[in-house]
Amino acid sequence: MITFQRSSSLLIPLLLASCAVGPNFTQPAAPAGAGYTQAPLPSRTAAAGADGPAQDFVAGGDIPGQWWTLFQSPQLNQLIDRAFRRSPTIDAAHAALTSAREDMLAQEGAFFPSIGLDASGSRNGTPTASLAPVAANNQRIYSLYTGELTVSYSLDAFGLNRRTVESAAAQAENQRFELEAAYLTLSSNVVLAAIDEAALRGQLAAQEEMIKADTELADIVRREYTLGEAAQADLLQQQAVLAQAQAALPPLEKQRALQRDALTALVGGFPNEDLAVHFDLADLHLPDNLPVSLPSRLVEQRPDIRAAAATLHTASAQVGVAIANRLPQISLSAALGTSPNALANAFTPYNQFFNVVGKVAQPIFQGGALLHRQRAAQAVYEQAGAQYRLTVINAFQNVADVLQSVQADAKTLEASVAAEQAAWRSLDIARRKLQTGEIAYLSVLTAQQSYETAHVAAIQARAARLADTATLFQAVGGGWWNRSDALVSSAALKEVH
Repeated sequence: MITFQRSSSLLIPLLLASCAVGPNFTQPAAPAGAGYTQAPLPSRTAAAGADGPAQDFVAGGDIPGQWWTLFQSPQLNQLIDRAFRRSPTIDAAHAALTSAREDMLAQEGAFFPSIGLDASGSRNGTPTASLAPVAANNQRIYSLYTGELTVSYSLDAFGLNRRTVESAAAQAENQRFELEAAYLTLSSNVVLAAIDEAALRGQLAAQEEMIKADTELADIVRREYTLGEAAQADLLQQQAVLAQAQAALPPLEKQRALQRDALTALVGGFPNEDLAVHFDLADLHLPDNLPVSLPSRLVEQRPDIRAAAATLHTASAQVGVAIANRLPQISLSAALGTSPNALANAFTPYNQFFNVVGKVAQPIFQGGALLHRQRAAQAVYEQAGAQYRLTVINAFQNVADVLQSVQADAKTLEASVAAEQAAWRSLDIARRKLQTGEIAYLSVLTAQQSYETAHVAAIQARAARLADTATLFQAVGGGWWNRSDALVSSAALKEVH
């Protein structure tokens, strides 16, 4: 019977130590039956010749870690590398991750005993008129030296510390994917800003060509007016057209300057710095393949979904913390020390002392505070679950919207290029006929305006296809798991691929 009691006294704490109250978190599964489109995707996009070749949709295709290199622009690669090195956004995300990890490691310290050492010395005098000397040698004035080694440990009987560490680890996980999201957002913004600059540069060149053509046409009408072959109204109309074309140039120059400032800020520079790189649409090439991640993998690949899952994990662990705070807290402490009146007697047995204390603390009544904190933690957990589901829905919508844009903008470019080519041929014919006197000036003016409109529309359509491609790479996660410098290696994400 004595043996059984002794065994039970050892077994019960072990059983208690294995208990962690609260829900055990499991990673949310991919939503069943979720997809991007109601109808199957076509195998490829529409083509617009050399200006916009067809792109193949690759279901379940993987994404390179440096997806922006698929645009085949060394200048773009250089700019993104610079952005990663200099952007304050990346530095802030790194610091947030370091802070979260250090908080987790600090909380893990509660798994170990706390050991402390105290030492003190004092010179004391006893008022012998009212008190007897307290020193062992009956001296009124005496010295006292105290040294003490203390050890304390809190038994994690109901998993309070384990849940707290779990919460801190989930917060670190959240910051890890917030950092990956920062990398993805920054690289995507730089690519889109470069495409916008290239489009504005193309529109500026087109506008300058328009001004040149309108100036030449105005000179022709002026000569005809001088010769009496054109009316003054025709000359004034062409001069107005030229002035309108010239007035459209400064707004485009302003947009390009603003876009340049935005691009400089993205890479961590100031407006007065020269990036020493310029982008043209001809220097950016459409990738041949467009990866379309399987819906079951999207929840593993998107950093925002992974960060939302980590936030849900944090809330789950906090429910366990709130429950554990309502249960008994068991702690052990021990002290061993000496308190001699002379250092030479420090190790004399009669000057030594020790104590061993076991403590159980059980909250009895706190005005319902602990119960309401538990209910609040459960409500936060439900809120985090709803926010996670919303993040997943938004992610699927994002991919679906981009896929629709890719298909529609490819058709738009196909039509725009055809319209541009037809308008150019029409303008060329009209100019030759004007020189031979076969048609009137107004016919050339109409053809000129049609070509100008078609040319700008084609430039914008080319830029839209490039932007759609970049946005799709971002929408499906950006391939961070394939980067050599990623915080999570491919080996750690075998469940993704």
